[in-house]
Amino acid sequence: MTKDAILGAIRRGLKRGPLPADQQAMLAGRLATHPRHLIPARSRLPRPDQVALFIRNVEKEFGTVERVPDLAGVPAALAEYLAAQNLPSRFVMAPNPEFETIPWSDRPLLEFERRRAEATDQVSLQHGWAAVAETGTLMLPSAPGRPTTLNLLAETEVVVLRASAIVGAYEEAWDRLRAENQDARSGGFMPRNIMFVTGPSRSADIEQTLELGAHGPRRLHIILVDDDPAALPMGDAVAPPPVAVPGGPAAPGD
Repeated sequence: MTKDAILGAIRRGLKRGPLPADQQAMLAGRLATHPRHLIPARSRLPRPDQVALFIRNVEKEFGTVERVPDLAGVPAALAEYLAAQNLPSRFVMAPNPEFETIPWSDRPLLEFERRRAEATDQVSLQHGWAAVAETGTLMLPSAPGRPTTLNLLAETEVVVLRASAIVGAYEEAWDRLRAENQDARSGGFMPRNIMFVTGPSRSADIEQTLELGAHGPRRLHIILVDDDPAALPMGDAVAPPPVAVPGGPAAPGD
């Protein structure tokens, strides 16, 4: 069915014809001005604390983060993570231009293919477009250099994210997408698909037992590239107070 046929069927179902001119103008104005929702106060922090908040929220949702000073540190960080998790050194990688600047030859044992993921892939390396500090969420718009399958099919997803791409709130992430993404066909800013990823896939639908990897990756690891001088920690990063874990060591001072 064509777009006109679909919209015509909806109008007939609603028993309504084309919108009056005043309502069309109101809708056009709303789309043009992009009214913003409330931004939580918890995300309005200095840049170092904003990045620290993002890291804490990722870890709270069963993800892991390692910081590296620049893209040159990515191969070593990835190799060490894979070895620590007893994972193969072979992975499927997003065909993203930014990844071409990474000195992969520094770690010759790493093997990769630049393509979409397949069901047999164990590890994927994705390009992180943006992230939201208030919830520790990755924003991953689909693109030729950022295949959506990399977020879904591999058991372990590793994301390379620049600290400069971390924003405080969702509204700021949408602002960035509107400013940087332009679809030549439609004139709009929306890509075909946007995935918001908060930690590894998990579900507690069955008997309230948490199961990781229920609908996607069992592990989510973020290699955070410290490319934003304003976001570097000032002394010790802001961290939650230590908590004693039942059966584990007591918190300092207990």
